Amino acid sequence: MRLSVWPNPQQPWDDILAVARHAGDTGWDGVWFADHFMPNAADVSGPVHECWAVLTGLAAQVPNVRLGSLVCGNTYRHPAVLAKQAASADIVSGGRIVLGLGAGWQENEHQAYGIPFYDTKERLQRLDEACQVVTGLLRNERTTFKGRYYELDDAPLEPKPANHHMPLLVGGGGEKVTMRIAAQYADEWNVWGTPELLAQKGEVLERHCANLGRDAKQIQRSANALLFLNEDEDWLAQRREASMPMPTIIGTPDDIPAIVKRYTEAGVDELIIPDFTLGPLDRKLATYDKFLAAARA
Repeated sequence: MRLSVWPNPQQPWDDILAVARHAGDTGWDGVWFADHFMPNAADVSGPVHECWAVLTGLAAQVPNVRLGSLVCGNTYRHPAVLAKQAASADIVSGGRIVLGLGAGWQENEHQAYGIPFYDTKERLQRLDEACQVVTGLLRNERTTFKGRYYELDDAPLEPKPANHHMPLLVGGGGEKVTMRIAAQYADEWNVWGTPELLAQKGEVLERHCANLGRDAKQIQRSANALLFLNEDEDWLAQRREASMPMPTIIGTPDDIPAIVKRYTEAGVDELIIPDFTLGPLDRKLATYDKFLAAARA
């Protein structure tokens, strides 16, 4: 199983770079970065770094690891512009970029920046077309496309990515539409989830693939979970009793091998651990070290 980190985009660039370099130096497989412009909170004054500027900076300074967007909101950029950004970042990285794409969901930043939000149905229809635009541009010499929302006329994309089949990841767990889009276009698929949820969602993905005549094994599966790692059982018990906004991994280092095994048995190919809950830089690096050592044991 791949194990990857996810630096919080609200921390200073020096800390983001330190986390990514540490991951590359200590044996992690990937570094992922979110695509948002402001916090999803009542107080929106906190800093948030832009996804592709950060990924390109990491591509130039951090070797060894895969680098990906988790995930780009399709509403923020024309998909042809996004494909161009990703291709250039991939060249800088030497072929290590994963282009993660989703329908977009954070309404407050659409409102603040005057970006049309659309309803859920239209956002998903736009995502479907965007996947066709992106894959066409990245993999063909020229692309002509006439959809409801996007049109391309004999469009080039040069230079092509260093990785001639740069992976497209589709993010989201909507079973009727989002996962059908992933089954049709994606090389990788991502969702927040527990092993139990991932196993259930995996069956949904496989049904969509069967309906489309695609081998489900062609799609790598990744999952995200917040980490709470500690030797103090009382501290862990408090976290287990708390209401968490996202799926979590809560335990001691001795618990980690069994937890990772459950994700593997659920069909997960990559487990992504955000640093959102890990405290200041020194503590988060130490926690990442403990988790990786336990997971690889």
